[in-house]
Amino acid sequence: MGNGDCVGKYRFSRTIGEGNFAKVKLAVDTSTGHPFAIKIIDKDKIVRDDYMRCQVKREIKTMKLLHHPNIVRIHEVIGTKSKIYIVMEYVSGGLLSDKLAYSNRFSEQEARKLFQQLIDAVDYCHARGVYHRDLKPENLLLDRKGNLKISDFGLSALRKSGDVLSTACGSPSYVAPELLVNKGYEGAAADTWSCGVILYEMLAGFLPFDDRNLINLYKKICRAEFTFPQWFTEGEKRILSKILEPSPEKRITIPEIEDEWFRVDYKPAIADESHEKVCVDDVAAAFDSTEVDSDEHCKTGMKNSSSFINAFQLIAMSHELDLSGLFEQEDEHTEKKMIVSKHTLGETMKKVEDAAADTTLLVERVYNKMKIHPKMTRCTRSYGDLSAEVIKVAPTHCVVKLSRSSAKLGDYGKFCQRLSSLLTENPATSTEKDVFKVLKRNNSIIKDLRIPEEEQKSENQDLWGYSSS
Repeated sequence: MGNGDCVGKYRFSRTIGEGNFAKVKLAVDTSTGHPFAIKIIDKDKIVRDDYMRCQVKREIKTMKLLHHPNIVRIHEVIGTKSKIYIVMEYVSGGLLSDKLAYSNRFSEQEARKLFQQLIDAVDYCHARGVYHRDLKPENLLLDRKGNLKISDFGLSALRKSGDVLSTACGSPSYVAPELLVNKGYEGAAADTWSCGVILYEMLAGFLPFDDRNLINLYKKICRAEFTFPQWFTEGEKRILSKILEPSPEKRITIPEIEDEWFRVDYKPAIADESHEKVCVDDVAAAFDSTEVDSDEHCKTGMKNSSSFINAFQLIAMSHELDLSGLFEQEDEHTEKKMIVSKHTLGETMKKVEDAAADTTLLVERVYNKMKIHPKMTRCTRSYGDLSAEVIKVAPTHCVVKLSRSSAKLGDYGKFCQRLSSLLTENPATSTEKDVFKVLKRNNSIIKDLRIPEEEQKSENQDLWGYSSS
């Protein structure tokens, strides 16, 4: 079906983006002469990466459901033996982030127009149960007339209104406070916060929350520590104060954003509701040779797998980096600890059991979670239990999350020492530095966490904002 220069009716020209898993090429429909952007994905690479395969399928299926003038369209998906070709609308005006970089900041009129288009598109998505979860200028494109279009739905979630999400993802400077604690959150409120950060950046020329130290950045976000530049109008301050509210329950909703400032020169977008029934058969066909799991695996996502954790969740697990105290009272009766394992998930589970046996403790195992307690006697009935959870952060690296009550567990210290000696070359409880060294060596694990520094910009982001990861 495809050769080096063509696939189907599309003839390739120049490459406009390149990443670890894909290239994005400009192409022309030979029957009409219309330009398209085609993402070319190597099947061999994504078949070895469950996360990436599910992310690509989710992005394609989600974008096929959405027909709005401010959202990038996917026209069709073509599969060959070795490649997947995603034919997308070509948006020629470049990234919003690039325009911000050379314009410094936008006029109130231009920022308001782009914000109106962003809110229209996000409201349309939410009405259809789609939550983007990674809204930022790098994922917003501009057409030749300067109109905004949302792209990159790879981290999106499809849920009913009011459903609680649990996977923390996005980009640090734009992420909502509630995503920084290991709790559930509503996708609509999280997207609303990100829209507010984008509006502030367009009007100010810089971010409301920015710090080279990641934990300091998160603290600023959770406390909504920001100031307004002197040139901000009262209308701009009013709407941003309501959006950048750290409590999701008190935060303004998308429908409530349409206040007096927002309605100036407002021209609501008209979504295309006359299209034919959405067909995703081409998506299934394109992925046929890569399917090692059912579609249900991608629907539930990697969050349900005992072997997956993303960087936000890892931070939430860490005692020194834990931000939950900004939202809730800390449990004084629980002690938590993490130990890094240089073994596979199965090997790590076995070593936890071995460490317990070596220190005369009993283990009750359910999937990747274990309850560890002393052999029951009359003298040990009041002793507290120890729980252990094993989570994979890379193919040969895991984190063992230990939690025990403040009640006595006589062999707890011996158990931890024995487990450390079994799991690591140098017996020691892990520090956050140990954990992030593991993540750094396995960069694919932190695809959800993007550090706000120039040198940390993702190699997977192409020139025009078409995700090429």
